[in-house]
Parts: sequence; C-alpha cells; structure tokens
Amino acid sequence: MSGSGHIVTSFDEELEVMRNTIIEMGGIAESQLESAVRALIDRDSELAQKTIAGDAAVDELEQAIDNMAIRVLALRNPVADDLRLVISALKIASVLERVADYAANIAKRVIALNQAPVIRAVSTIPRMSELVRRMIDDTLKSYAQGDTELAIDVWARDKEVDQLYNSLFRELLTYMMEDPRSITSCTHLIFMAKNIERIGDHMTNIAEIVVYQVTGSPLTDERPKGDKTSMTMMESIIPKEGEN
Repeated sequence: MSGSGHIVTSFDEELEVMRNTIIEMGGIAESQLESAVRALIDRDSELAQKTIAGDAAVDELEQAIDNMAIRVLALRNPVADDLRLVISALKIASVLERVADYAANIAKRVIALNQAPVIRAVSTIPRMSELVRRMIDDTLKSYAQGDTELAIDVWARDKEVDQLYNSLFRELLTYMMEDPRSITSCTHLIFMAKNIERIGDHMTNIAEIVVYQVTGSPLTDERPKGDKTSMTMMESIIPKEGEN
C-alpha cells in the first residue's frame, strides 16, 4: 500500500514539474515579446539582438518537456485525466516555442527597421502587443489553475486583436500608396503586426487545449475572428512568415 502511494506521489510530482516547466516557458515567451516590442519603441538594436539570442532558452525548455513526457508515457502509462495532462503539456510546449519564434522574428525586423526613418504607425503595434501579452498571461493562469472560464475569456479576446491588426494593416497600406519610399519600412511593420496577431491565435489554441484538458471535451463553438478582408489582402501580397 505504501509502495503504491509512493508511486502515485512520485507520478504527481513529475506532472507538477511538467506543469511548472510549461509556466516557466510561457513566462520567457511573454518576456521575449515584451523585449521585442520595447526594442521597436526605443529603436534599440542591442535589445533586439538579446531577444533573438533568448529564443534558445525556450527551445531548451521545450526539449525538456518532450523528454519528460516521453519518460512519463513510457514508465507510467497514464490514462484519462493524467494522459490529457501529458498530451496537453506536449501541445502547449510546441505552441509556446512558436510564440518565442515570432518574438525573435519581430526583433530581427527591428534591427532592419532601425536603419530607416521613423514610421508613425509604430505606435499602434505596442497596443496590439499589450493586448496579446495579457492574453499570454491569462492563458498561463488558466493553465496553472485549470480555470476554464478564464481560458474561454482569452479565447474570445482574439477578435479584438484581429480588428486592431486589420486597422493597422489598412493604415500602413495607405502610407505605402502615398509614399513609395515607406514601402520597405511598412512591410517590416506589417510582418511584425502579423506575428503579434499570430501569437494571439496561438493563445486561443492553448485556451482550447486547457478546456479539453480540464473537461475532456473540446470547445465546439466557432472561433471568434475579426474582419478577414485585410488578412486575405495581406497574404496575397506577402507570404506567411514565422514558419521557418
């Protein structure tokens, strides 16, 4: 009996380590986004370079979670709730790694953008970033606490990010038509904004994972999205970035 209890306790500790590693990983990814946008605001290429270099820490944590999950699946043979915890950790780790990649992509474009004159529309990107940063923070809370109501709240907020992105896209398109000299800088900003918008999409992915992990049932409602007209136009002009 005591031996069985020891095994159960040890298994719970392993799951807790996985959960804490996910939260640590998410915290770093959130900080990476903040740093990339701060580098943009301050035109700080050194901070942008540090942000790019910081992506490696997230990659290492993802690998650690993969290793833990493989060990748990091989040695513990989890079922039901425990199995959902392990699978959710694997999926969320993969999503958070993509978030850090997007932040690094933003930082790379900051370095290029700093070689050009200031564009007024830069002020809109921090607003988008703050919305998404709060989504990251609340998503991590929902995961840590198993809070499905908070997860669904985050899931619904993605529409606001989409709408702000669409507005920024139209603004930048106007700049490019009015002054062809701004095309290069505006294209960098469009990619930055699109990366932030995609991070918001990834938070809705994690929110859906949290709901399934806790309830065992997926969200069946259609994902809320903003106006897709600018997204279609965007993807017809420039290819999707961040999937490298």
